[in-house]
Amino acid sequence: MSQLSEQELVRREKLVKLRELGVNPYPADLYPVTHTSKQIKENFEADKKVVIAGRLMMIKVQGKASFAELQDADGKIQVYFNRDEICPGEDKEKYNELFKKLIDFGDFVGIEGELFTTQVGEKTVKVKDFTLLSKALKPLPLPKEKDGKVYDAFTDPEQRYRQRYADLVVNPHVKEIFIKRTKLFNAMRSFFNDAGYFEVETPVLQSIPGGAAARPFVTHHNALDIPLYMRIANELYLKRLIVGGFDGVYEFSKNFRNEGMDRTHNPEFTAMEIYVSYKDYNWMMDFCERLLEHCAIAVNGSTKAKFGEHEIDFKAPYARVTMADSIKHFTGFDITGKSEDEIRAAAKGMGIEVDDTMGKGKLIDEIFGEKCEGNYIQPTFITDYPKEMSPLCKEHRENPDLTERFELMVCGKEIANAYSELNDPIDQRERFEHQMELAKKGDDEANGVIDYDFLRALEYGMPPTSGMGIGMDRLIMFLTNNQSIQEVLFFPQMRPEKKTVTLSDNEKAIFEVLKAKKSLPLNVLKEESGLSNKAWDKGIKALTKHKLANVIKTDSDLIVELIS
Repeated sequence: MSQLSEQELVRREKLVKLRELGVNPYPADLYPVTHTSKQIKENFEADKKVVIAGRLMMIKVQGKASFAELQDADGKIQVYFNRDEICPGEDKEKYNELFKKLIDFGDFVGIEGELFTTQVGEKTVKVKDFTLLSKALKPLPLPKEKDGKVYDAFTDPEQRYRQRYADLVVNPHVKEIFIKRTKLFNAMRSFFNDAGYFEVETPVLQSIPGGAAARPFVTHHNALDIPLYMRIANELYLKRLIVGGFDGVYEFSKNFRNEGMDRTHNPEFTAMEIYVSYKDYNWMMDFCERLLEHCAIAVNGSTKAKFGEHEIDFKAPYARVTMADSIKHFTGFDITGKSEDEIRAAAKGMGIEVDDTMGKGKLIDEIFGEKCEGNYIQPTFITDYPKEMSPLCKEHRENPDLTERFELMVCGKEIANAYSELNDPIDQRERFEHQMELAKKGDDEANGVIDYDFLRALEYGMPPTSGMGIGMDRLIMFLTNNQSIQEVLFFPQMRPEKKTVTLSDNEKAIFEVLKAKKSLPLNVLKEESGLSNKAWDKGIKALTKHKLANVIKTDSDLIVELIS
């Protein structure tokens, strides 16, 4: 546990005093809230009695009367504490002792009061009585404001993601991102339900990692004594349900991939997958663009969304370009009918890093990713992928070298992937076996496991089906103008937190001087820190104890070095 700051120590002392006064700082009773801050402002009536609750975010004590700001789930409202209103009799302890001395910003309080408008027109609650509902022992990282400028804002991403609870309190705009995220899920769910499709759940723990090519997280089931894999995709389970007779099924799926992390990838992410029988990928393109137009309006009230320097318009219809045409347009190279060696040579000629483990599909994917993908800003369907790139996709009805697949590109990123699903069990078995061969060659993106139970399901017969997957985290990034996936996840995965040390003001004074110089003679450091002998001795001992500084004896002097 890190050393407590002075404020944290003071708050713990207040906790003791509250209990001595007979005040329970964490009462269990229901608090009978009647209004939120938003309801008060929208339906304001002077002298109306209200009961509200929330955090005190700002307190200005002014003798017998004080103003504060109370923040609840809907926003903020001003509250007015008057000693004689709260304590109408002779005993003024509740105001003088409890409110003025023992209540801090960040504490949760319940307030009974009446509405009035201040002389400057601020809608305010006049406090008649208040109850401490929860004592905050750590001060919130509230920004400071002076002369219209904001200082010490809580903006460091590392801290914000680790302490999302504090981020949501002090940065109200962050909450809006997650409100929009929920609106997106609700809009998509209602669109599917209105179309007559059925929401389902499939296993997160799977005996075979299937439906995608990715490195899984592995765990062990003790009772069965078998390895189990965290879901990398739910595709094969949803198709089993189509075999079983469902007309259309969808799932919002938590998937887990034991791979790298960056601004667009988190090891745990949310995908939506939908499968509809008796449809093909052409129908799914129409369905997809209508779906995303509907979702954009539900989330932002418009089909248009700002993303970085771009304005994206999700209004249907979207452009449709074949992969071969795209590569030919941006590189001049026609992949049609070319051998693996010809494509590898072309890729090398374009300056793309390739190796012998890459099959034909992987090589084409690398060319498209390097030379084409980033050019598609407005929503664009890239269609008709080479067969080698799509082991679960139906062969193209007009060209056996291609598959009936599309990906939707927005701002150079894929947000949807869809197929006319492969339902020929013999063809599917051959595709799986080809993936096994690629995996043996060293292609780490090839799936080296065959799901024989899925093949058995296909042998019972699956109707013509189209399926689509959408990366929900990436889609909400585009709809809320966020460049990083961590901004749209409440609790993104983080590296283990380094142990933090809270320094006193005297320790900080020494540390800041030392940090600037890295190494100083002890007497020089003492002089530049400007501390008294007692404060200096205490401060330098604390820094060496925390392993932030080291005192080294040389022939001529004592040297203090910064420990990085």
